[in-house]
Amino acid sequence: MSLAARFGREDSTNQMETTVPTTKRKTTATRRAKANSTDAIEILMNDHREVEKMFKAFEKLRKGNGDDEAKRELVDRACAALTVHTQIEEEIFYPATRGVLRDAELGEEALVEHGSVKELIAKLEKLQPGEELYDATFTVISEYVKHHVQEEEKKMFPQIRKADVDLDALGAEMKQRKDELEEENGPIEAGSEGSATTNMGRNSGQAHRRTAH
Repeated sequence: MSLAARFGREDSTNQMETTVPTTKRKTTATRRAKANSTDAIEILMNDHREVEKMFKAFEKLRKGNGDDEAKRELVDRACAALTVHTQIEEEIFYPATRGVLRDAELGEEALVEHGSVKELIAKLEKLQPGEELYDATFTVISEYVKHHVQEEEKKMFPQIRKADVDLDALGAEMKQRKDELEEENGPIEAGSEGSATTNMGRNSGQAHRRTAH
């Protein structure tokens, strides 16, 4: 093989090696930008992605016969996140965007879905890991939420995105309220893989009761 051909192959390999990390850096930067965004829809979608990770972690624990304490901590964390998420939607996002939805039923259906999830969370708080229906109840919550997410992201959010809504101002208000709710209930502390310790989760019943009033 000629030197030119060999060097050409080496240059091509080097280009490939440098391209992949650059792409990863761009992806990471994009994720960070979205996480720090004050765009109201981005805030809600970031919440969706986080809770989806928790659902997947629970499924791994369930299939792997994970210990009850790990399940309890993960469920507490997910329920706390869902409680805060539904509260900022109901207090701020839905009222501010209801008038721009072409399909008004989307907002009504979302509230009904919230109510169903709240009821299941309340039932779950009375159960302990290992008890009958504990895993099944959380699994049903995850299925309800996944459907709710699809409805919002595929139908509701695109309509709102096209409307004349100041999503940055709305998002700033939502972020402030979210921070207040999380501060009231205590920080979420990540534990080992598949688990988390959170005062917020232990107080999720209190947050749920405030939301219901």
